[in-house]
Amino acid sequence: MQQCRGVRGAITVDANTPEAILEGTRLLLAMMIRRNGIEERDVASVIFTTTPDLNAEFPALAARQLGWMQVALLCSHEMTVPGALDRCVRILIHWNTAKSADQIVHVYLRDAERLRPDLSRLPAVDWDELEGWIQAHLNPAPQPSARTSSRSGPAGASSRRTPP
Repeated sequence: MQQCRGVRGAITVDANTPEAILEGTRLLLAMMIRRNGIEERDVASVIFTTTPDLNAEFPALAARQLGWMQVALLCSHEMTVPGALDRCVRILIHWNTAKSADQIVHVYLRDAERLRPDLSRLPAVDWDELEGWIQAHLNPAPQPSARTSSRSGPAGASSRRTPP
């Protein structure tokens, strides 16, 4: 019987740049997908959060770049808490699966391992193979900072930046 399960993950990135945010988010998302056998068709929605010091790009764009076009995505900032981890992207995937909660593999990478040391022990990772998987799944259409849309409204056409 399928149930909706939460798959959690977090990663830190080196800088507040579109490239760093998207690279880190793609890496984390790919690891979460691969470790759990997640298929887009089984995903109800995904919430992406960043620490307040990351605002150069919507991390959800990474999911679009990997071809997740039919999944509901939402971005938000984490609360500002003294002593919290800086430059961190978190992901919560709402996944319809027959797996039990204890079979879900949560992924914490780089400095984000300290958020959940009990969940940070992953088997050996072939990083080159994982990067190859990411490259094979990249959708060439969504590009950083290229998300503008022209919309006609009651006052006429306007162009504005829109989230993924």
